[in-house]
Amino acid sequence: MSPSLNTVSSGPTKDEGGGVAPQNKGSWSSFLKSIASFNGDLSSMTAPPFILGTLSLTEFSAYWTQHPSVFVAPATEKDPAKRAMLVLKWFLSTLKPSYSTRNDKYGSEKKPLNPFLGELFLGKWEDEAGTTELVSEQVSHHPPVTAYCIQNTKHGIKLEGYNGQKASFSRTIHIKQIGHALLTLTPPDNPSAPAETYLITLPNIHIEGLIYGKPFVELNSCTYISSSTGYTGKIDYSGKGWVSGKKNSFTATLYPTGKEKDILYTVDGQWPEAFTIREGSGKHGTVIDNYNSRNAPITPLIVPALEQQDPWEANKAWEKVITAITKGDMDTTNAEKSKIENAQREYRRKEQSEGREWERKFFTRSDKAEDWWESLAKGMGERIEAEKTGGVWRFDKAKAETARRPFHEGLSPTG
Repeated sequence: MSPSLNTVSSGPTKDEGGGVAPQNKGSWSSFLKSIASFNGDLSSMTAPPFILGTLSLTEFSAYWTQHPSVFVAPATEKDPAKRAMLVLKWFLSTLKPSYSTRNDKYGSEKKPLNPFLGELFLGKWEDEAGTTELVSEQVSHHPPVTAYCIQNTKHGIKLEGYNGQKASFSRTIHIKQIGHALLTLTPPDNPSAPAETYLITLPNIHIEGLIYGKPFVELNSCTYISSSTGYTGKIDYSGKGWVSGKKNSFTATLYPTGKEKDILYTVDGQWPEAFTIREGSGKHGTVIDNYNSRNAPITPLIVPALEQQDPWEANKAWEKVITAITKGDMDTTNAEKSKIENAQREYRRKEQSEGREWERKFFTRSDKAEDWWESLAKGMGERIEAEKTGGVWRFDKAKAETARRPFHEGLSPTG
């Protein structure tokens, strides 16, 4: 499916301002008290309008590929170990846009808009890497899950995946990301060979700065990239402690799977700032690359003009809400947001009474992962947890080839 795209956008980087405004400090304190006493998944709570951002979570899928040349680079490398290193570099380059790009100042993160079932975000990048296409779809609402597919046919590389989030409160907000991403590519020296697969796990998150009304993201623990070619990348995240450390720090290593001490490459730095790639272990190996996350050129995402978008596409669907948030009109924000939420509840009631479910346009659900997934995940202790994401979601090429606007003829997100 190749949508007609003719409006150039910088992508999902709408200005969301700074921290909590002075007139909302009292409401912010009340909100913190409410989440501190809340039992269960915080994602089910209704956030006060003044902390809402102007981005829907379906738009976050675009953060995987703000640098298409870095994304396709592994598909041009003949050496399998270096390919795995370039996959690791690409993944690390996605962390800044994914988790701290909304504003360059710490303490400015906003809560994204919760996508409704069937919400779509479509776009493409065009640069020296060729054309890279994006499809993002909200495939489940309870639990909330976003699926995505990003592919560049010129270089034979594709990323697909899905993720949900479970939020809880214990001294601060903790967000567990559930799901995974799969990168597949064709080796450049053997186009007839089976595609290589890289299984990518997702970092967990906690929010710092809540008590001051200036929240920002820190990443927790570790994530992995496991390849069918026999290499594993491990990324350990750390943040600033009470006494030492720097915000948003990490150390990553690449090694032959099952041989964690035989380190081929080491990467360290701060993911919103810069990182260094070295051969071998430690800080004394030969420097292979220095990557500056702040200065890396961003390829603009091309999206349809609003008047050309389908009502189910994110920017069109949330247009009135986004306008109200930008103006600081919280009454209208709440009213327009409620229209969408109430209509979605009515759609779900009708589907239940008729014994059917919502039609996904680009993705298909299965009950379990493929056999190869289990072999890649085994060494990382990763589980599929299909029951927490409404199933295992995969891009459906046949569906995509027939998907056309209007995607849900006669239906609107507002009823």
